[in-house]
Amino acid sequence: MSLSLNRCNGLRECELNTQGLAPKDPCFGTYKYYTTNYICIPAGLDVFYLFLQFHVTCHGGYSYLKCENGKIQINTANYGRTDKTTCSEGRPSEQLQNTNCYSPNALAPVLLIKCELNTQGLAPKDPCFGTYKYYTTNYICIPAETSVTCHGGYSYLKCENGKIQINTANYGRTDKTTCSEGRPSEQLQNTNCYSPNALAPVCNGLESCEVFATHTVFTDPCFGIYKYLAISYFCLPPGVRE
Repeated sequence: MSLSLNRCNGLRECELNTQGLAPKDPCFGTYKYYTTNYICIPAGLDVFYLFLQFHVTCHGGYSYLKCENGKIQINTANYGRTDKTTCSEGRPSEQLQNTNCYSPNALAPVLLIKCELNTQGLAPKDPCFGTYKYYTTNYICIPAETSVTCHGGYSYLKCENGKIQINTANYGRTDKTTCSEGRPSEQLQNTNCYSPNALAPVCNGLESCEVFATHTVFTDPCFGIYKYLAISYFCLPPGVRE
């Protein structure tokens, strides 16, 4: 029985009494239990931008996880079997009976834009020999934070909970409109002006990072062009690695 537990959303902690969760008994005479799946959303992230993705891949197959905008954060992952119907087509009955087959945490916490997984190599050992297994994973796509600072200004990056991981950084110009107010036209024409990958060694792993947007810090990639510092970064939750 699927239950809506909006009473817990947005809280730091939530206590539930299983005796009062269901409006009626879904299977009289059977001793029941309650299972829940939840995610802890890092501070500052809007829940409406986080979409929980769910994937099931039968043994021997490939699971392809992808975030179009942002990076993958694994919520739960298991290689085994927890029901008799998933990935059951064409399998003999004896390979489907063990529904208490777990190899949790089969995928280490990692932030990637895309990830391809071969189910045969996920578990260090077979959690239930003779049972046909599948890999289940759900994950969220964490959006990137962005910062744009005009030449001569300071860019201040901060993660309330977690550490900074630079996604992209460029000191230069890639369009004619950003940081253009009051600038003569000839200072805006070169939109192929790049000084990339300059911030990762400076800011990665820190909770906050202040950067001066000037060619004395970065090289001057296009003399005579009015430049700006554009940064895209992630706040890595504790325990998650790049």
